[in-house]
Amino acid sequence: MDMKERLRIPPQAMPEQDPGERVHNVLEVPLGFTPEAAIREAQRCVQCKTPFCVEGCPVAIDIPGFVKAIEDGDFAGAIAIIKKNNLLPAVCGRVCPQEEQCQLRCAVGKAMRDPTKAVAIGRLERFVADWERGQGEQEVPPPAPATGRRVAVVGSGPAGLTVAGDLVRMGHAVTVFEALHKAGGVLVYGIPEFRLPKVIVQKEVDYLEKLGVEFRYNSVIGLTRSVQDVLDEYDAIFIGTGAGLPKFMRVPGENLLGVYSANEYLTRANLMRAYEFPASDTPILRASKVATVGGGNVAMDCARTALRLGAERSLIVYRRSEAEMPARVEEVHHAREEGVEFNLLRNPVRVLGNDEGWVCGIELIEMELGEPDASGRRRPVPREGSEFVEEVDAVIVAIGNSPNPLVPKAFPELEVTTWGGIVVNEATGQTSARGVFAGGDIVLGAATVILAMGHGRIAARAIDAYLATGRWEDLEEVVSVMSGTRES
Repeated sequence: MDMKERLRIPPQAMPEQDPGERVHNVLEVPLGFTPEAAIREAQRCVQCKTPFCVEGCPVAIDIPGFVKAIEDGDFAGAIAIIKKNNLLPAVCGRVCPQEEQCQLRCAVGKAMRDPTKAVAIGRLERFVADWERGQGEQEVPPPAPATGRRVAVVGSGPAGLTVAGDLVRMGHAVTVFEALHKAGGVLVYGIPEFRLPKVIVQKEVDYLEKLGVEFRYNSVIGLTRSVQDVLDEYDAIFIGTGAGLPKFMRVPGENLLGVYSANEYLTRANLMRAYEFPASDTPILRASKVATVGGGNVAMDCARTALRLGAERSLIVYRRSEAEMPARVEEVHHAREEGVEFNLLRNPVRVLGNDEGWVCGIELIEMELGEPDASGRRRPVPREGSEFVEEVDAVIVAIGNSPNPLVPKAFPELEVTTWGGIVVNEATGQTSARGVFAGGDIVLGAATVILAMGHGRIAARAIDAYLATGRWEDLEEVVSVMSGTRES
């Protein structure tokens, strides 16, 4: 099949649950490709000599290689190629913003002059991961020769899971310390079931356990055990505790009953399974009209979750226009389909309460867009005298998170930024404390799953080099030399 024939193949649509049905359940919204659709989509790839799509992938998956394997019907070969660089393919295929990374650089999208017509790399990744899970037991490669070195990973989010998987495949003994009773971090407490079924996350964790990773739950490093104690027992530490500290609006009434941070609301709904009430008797307000403040993916998750918990109306309040929204286009589209109402160019002034201290409304002010700010988006400016009250009985604040402060506070040797993130060498993940590495949202601030995983891969290579040589001050150079030796 030549290039012209490939470019004539239309993008394959992915079937989805009907909006009217899915808003009453927590089942996954996109239903995935059939094998026939996956092969047809893979045939759209023109197998570029210079695969720019790989450059757009933070973990550098051999995208042309796995797509070609799908085209050939070799699904086992495709998943094997992916897992060389990514041990969480079912997760990444669902929640990573491929449209801003690998697919943005796809030659097919550029040839069509429409980035939405790029090869659906993420959907193909999801397809082969789901295919493998459907085959039963996942094939586990033979263990690498043991090095006798031990590594502690603090936090089991995307960065921590990636570090653990890479290091155990290098022959190191890896123990993951997780504060909660489930592994996955934001994957289990922050992303709703209808976007990322928790059984999928658990399957990925199970695979890491089969590789030899040990998980210790209900372990709060910095409280139940000091960082120094862990350093005394292990040869290196990776800190991947994420960005779990919610930001608030700092407006009057924000402490009223019925005001939630997005973290609390989604944790109760996802990890504590409030959607299964009364089987799971998780306390959460069953509000009839909910306002979610924010315009990112987390805000969409909250607004859509509110509908599934019985809200008659669910509102998004965002101070900019839709063009400035950081949420994925797909998530905004799904929210609109389900009936979420968008109040754009509106900003909260205060939250109103009744005599018993419960939320009864939110006062908003209309905004106008001025000159661009540091983020490159046009700065919202309030219109004087445009305040009005929207009657609601719950407010969810989804305006971002800060790095988890627990470990940095418990380990003063760590250098931190003014906003609480751990300072690292970007090329190695090294912190200011010898033998301690960090990555993911504790370094980046709230970012994407795949960027956190990219940090994990960088740190794993550096930890391996550190354990092999004991060198710290020139570790970046050592990693470069060792990486070049492996590639040759």
